[in-house]
Amino acid sequence: MLTSLSRIVRKIFGVAEKPAPEKKKQKKSSSPAEKKPRASKRPAATAEKKNPPKPKKEKLPATPKPVIPPKPAELKIAPAVEGKLRFTDLALHQDVLFGVQAAGFEYCTPIQSLALPELLKKRDLAARAQTGTGKTAAFLLASFTELLNHPLTERKKNTPRILVLAPTRELAAQIHKDAVQLGVFTGLAKEVVFGGMDHEKQRRALNKELDLLVGTPGRVIDYSQSGDLDLSKVEILVIDEADRMLDMGFIPDVKRIVSRLPKKGERQTLLFSATLDESILRLASGWLADPAVVESEPEKLVSENIRQEFYSVLRDEKLALLLYLLQHEKYDRVMIFGNRKDVNLRLQYDLARYGFDVPVLSGDIAQEKRIKILEKFRSGAEKIVIATDVAARGIHVDDVSMVINYDLPERAEDYVHRIGRTGRAGHTGIAISFLCEYGAYYLPAIEEMLKTQFSSTLPTEEMLQLPPEVPGVKPRFEEVHHHGSGRRGRSGSSSRRH
Repeated sequence: MLTSLSRIVRKIFGVAEKPAPEKKKQKKSSSPAEKKPRASKRPAATAEKKNPPKPKKEKLPATPKPVIPPKPAELKIAPAVEGKLRFTDLALHQDVLFGVQAAGFEYCTPIQSLALPELLKKRDLAARAQTGTGKTAAFLLASFTELLNHPLTERKKNTPRILVLAPTRELAAQIHKDAVQLGVFTGLAKEVVFGGMDHEKQRRALNKELDLLVGTPGRVIDYSQSGDLDLSKVEILVIDEADRMLDMGFIPDVKRIVSRLPKKGERQTLLFSATLDESILRLASGWLADPAVVESEPEKLVSENIRQEFYSVLRDEKLALLLYLLQHEKYDRVMIFGNRKDVNLRLQYDLARYGFDVPVLSGDIAQEKRIKILEKFRSGAEKIVIATDVAARGIHVDDVSMVINYDLPERAEDYVHRIGRTGRAGHTGIAISFLCEYGAYYLPAIEEMLKTQFSSTLPTEEMLQLPPEVPGVKPRFEEVHHHGSGRRGRSGSSSRRH
């Protein structure tokens, strides 16, 4: 039995079968003529281990260098508009202003108008600003100006001058992308590091004179502890989405990073958060020295281009209603949000039974897979994506036509972030939310935040009828069997190496 099993395993993995052991009399033979044929009978696998063939080095396609447009001969000055601050009105470095002009920006957003004058004075800053208000450009433009106005004659490798900490990989990647765009004429070196991607490749990218480093806390700590990153010369620290850092349990990691930086008052520290409640202000007091505090709300929390609808359903009816909407609503791209990873994975399994092969985006899937899913979603190869709130941060896809809250979020701020994925860049969008016996408890906070009272619709009997299952479809069960709560506690290990 064991012999036959061994043969089967060897056959499957392509390992040559071992020859039958020779008799002891043959082993005693010292004749060279006899040794030669015995050597040729050595199993192929053993011979390869002793003298492995040199693998051919595959030539990977070279990463195309970003095309740097020619610098304009002069800056264009936008016409003065009452109540609006032009970027050219500020003491920004000329190379920074050229980048702003190339990006097509002329006037500051409210948060930029409040923050940039203080940042250019080198003051520490605590700012309350929602995603999408222009806060990233505010701290990038001011930081770039500081570095260009005060260049260093002697530099060390692996030693960034600006450090930006972001809670999620998507947000870190987006900040880096914005930095490349706005800093196109500055000549500053910019890198981004985060978990889930090639550790060695990112480590090698740090081995140069580095001006700006964007990263998630876990990966920054990894390189700092290994000696591949020196944080002792950081001049500007930016902590973005501090409220999300707190929720995801990253504050202990951030504290460890701050302990490796120059002391408070010897560096400029900027903290941005969607809220400035007591817990955030307590953190700010430990990291910021005499900060300017600014608060800005977008002109409207929810775009007028978004139509919001609510359906009152039982929890057991939500799948049928979702299937009805996917079959009857017109859409190009749809994002479906659930509160927990295990719920989303179960939903993925159930949708597959009815012919919808839908990927799931959550905070702990492999980064290469996340990038592939997002690229397919952007290109339209994937029409539907299931996501958690963590995955929603940093996703920038301009033509999402519909957002469905399969679970109404527990926090009103997350509702705004979710539905803000649609109705972007001048497009119209629909945000549909399911009010089940649990989700209905979260609606009052949303109504209070948006200063609106919503009405809900009862679905018809037709909308609650499950269609027949699609025969022959194999659900992605391999992604469902490892159910976990998916909740990211403030100190849980699941949220530590983002």
